Amino acid sequence: MNRNFTLLLTGQSLASIGDVLYMVGIISTIFALTGSATAASFVPFTITTSMFISSVLTPLLIDKVNLKWLLTGSQMGKTGLIIVLGLFLSRISDSNYYLVFIIISGIAFLDGCANPIKLTMIPQYVAPEKLVRANGIAESLSQFNQTIMWFVGSLFLVWINVRQLVWVVACLFAISSISMYLLENVSEQKVERESKVEQIKAGWQTLFKIPVLRKIALMEIIETIADTVWIAAILYVFVSEALHVDEKWWGFINGSFFLGLIIGSIYCIKYSNVVEKKLGKVILIGSMFSFLITLLFSMTSHPIIALLLSLGIGFFGQLKSIPQQTIIQSSVAKEKLSVVYTSLGAVSTGVFGVASLAMGIVADLFGVRSVFLISGLLLIIVTSIIYRNNHLFVRNIVE
Repeated sequence: MNRNFTLLLTGQSLASIGDVLYMVGIISTIFALTGSATAASFVPFTITTSMFISSVLTPLLIDKVNLKWLLTGSQMGKTGLIIVLGLFLSRISDSNYYLVFIIISGIAFLDGCANPIKLTMIPQYVAPEKLVRANGIAESLSQFNQTIMWFVGSLFLVWINVRQLVWVVACLFAISSISMYLLENVSEQKVERESKVEQIKAGWQTLFKIPVLRKIALMEIIETIADTVWIAAILYVFVSEALHVDEKWWGFINGSFFLGLIIGSIYCIKYSNVVEKKLGKVILIGSMFSFLITLLFSMTSHPIIALLLSLGIGFFGQLKSIPQQTIIQSSVAKEKLSVVYTSLGAVSTGVFGVASLAMGIVADLFGVRSVFLISGLLLIIVTSIIYRNNHLFVRNIVE
């Protein structure tokens, strides 16, 4: 892979590592100050809400700021805010800790445009025939960071305090900013000047105009609802009430799921030529096995079997996701990719917040197995959409 792709992944990896580390530290700090799990849970809620708002508003900047500078500027802004957070932590108390939420909301708002822009810039730096491999590498790094850094972040808190951890994150964010700065400029987005409302609508109009993107947006809504069963609160209850084992198995099953994602990414990298030639078939296979394994998971009472099924769900989920990214990236002109990805990001973050609450209520009313059963049934719908429209799931070359 070329220098720009390497710099992009390096910068984004350091940023995502920093995001996980500071989140671990802040959750720990809020819980220690308040003794309230609800207060601590507002950390991820605040982050998700701010990222949703950012996803909606990002299109306003897409045609005004070059993507490289938008990505660099957002990361530099995050660096500045994390420094402010580090300075504030020396004065934090149970009477002013709410200010932490304002700071992390600002960090998350700036972060909201980063992932869509990264996905938009990959095809700018990578040849079309290498997109599957490039997306596989990007996903591997992302999932590896998510898998390892929650564990590493907890270990860090044994050796250093939260304020020191935040300064480590500040250094990671600063290096990430430098990596983004060193990227070559991508081609300017040639978009006609429109009203702010029209700019926000642009991504949605593109989604609805192109048949395959319209189907992917629908799938994204359904899959996001289905995926909420894997949030910590629901999975923890499943381990306790359905598997009847202690809480360490929550970590095992969660880790197994992320390991499956990594293996799926590696598979797509190793066999990228095969995947490239059969994008639609691979997506269908990934979706079909995802719903079958999820249904089996909802019925099992054996922790070892649950562990293996969780691995399978991660593997086949990634087997579907990576070719799907390639189809999105090749279905629209490069200058429209950013607004398409921000629209899809707004869909997933917006639906996720509401669906998480709804799934929690269903789990309380009907038992935790019921939500995994619902998840499997929703994934059947996704599979049927892919099967009926498989002719659309092909890689196009759109300049």
